[in-house]
Amino acid sequence: MALLPYSRSIFLIISLLLTLSSISAAELDAHHYDKTCPQVEKIISETVQRASTFDPKVPARILRMFFHDCFIRGCDASILLDSSVGNKAEKDGPPNLSVHSFYVIDEAKSKLEKACPHTVSCADIIAIAARDVVALSGGPSWDVLKGRKDGRISKASETVNLPAPTLNVSQLIQSFAKRGLGVKDMVTLSGGHTLGFSHCSSFQARLHNFSFLHDIDPTLNTQFALNLKKICPKPNTNANTNFSAGQFLDSTASVFDNDYYRQLLAGKGLFSSDQSLVGDHRTRWIVEAFAKDQSLFFTEFVASMLKLGNVGVSENGEVRLNCKVVN
Repeated sequence: MALLPYSRSIFLIISLLLTLSSISAAELDAHHYDKTCPQVEKIISETVQRASTFDPKVPARILRMFFHDCFIRGCDASILLDSSVGNKAEKDGPPNLSVHSFYVIDEAKSKLEKACPHTVSCADIIAIAARDVVALSGGPSWDVLKGRKDGRISKASETVNLPAPTLNVSQLIQSFAKRGLGVKDMVTLSGGHTLGFSHCSSFQARLHNFSFLHDIDPTLNTQFALNLKKICPKPNTNANTNFSAGQFLDSTASVFDNDYYRQLLAGKGLFSSDQSLVGDHRTRWIVEAFAKDQSLFFTEFVASMLKLGNVGVSENGEVRLNCKVVN
């Protein structure tokens, strides 16, 4: 049957859009640098390992950096760009003020520029470093797909789109869906919280005047909540409040394992967003499965990290000479 003029126009427009999308989408490949920079993984791994030896907070910070980068404009290293006159960059947005350890990526980039100039993107360095810190902490390893380009735009105002520690399951599902990630990916990637530390400000609302009926969030384990209240007293009640006070995100915070999920089932999830995974039938079964089987969690984590690493990847962009500024 012949297409009507209007239908033919719509068909052509759709075909053009599909063609453009296929052109802009970058093809990532685990062997992308085999010929142009064969030592890329060795240089990054050694840099990350050395930094982690001197600062045990580096693994959690690098992993968080990867998440926060990919969630804004895709995995384009926009989180690494410095603010400039007239533009406040992502790294200076409120959710990213505690990311830190940008110097690790800068150091790896500096070494790579000497070994293979203008070849390895900052975005690929973050992706490889994220894999390395997971493996270094006892978690799984995988072949990182490479070939990302570095973005030229970074806006602090866009960091409001990062999942907040107060979101409920429906809000989390919606946030991850916008990045092409499903419910299982969301629960799996939340397991990255097995590494890390949180300041009181991110969970303090659960400990004091939580609601009209409850002073403490009733989903919190009672003894755990009382211990947290000692660490995080009511704000502004003491002029000597320690603003660096906080709590590790699970009981084995320097080891990448499935303890995060066991803690959730025990009512010891630090963030309400984490604890909400237990109270919703769409996510509880995944939490239970990972709490019972660490190898299953590791397998799914690798799959979800590879999916996350593809978010927003395109041919548009550049390979920065300095990760802090555009070329």
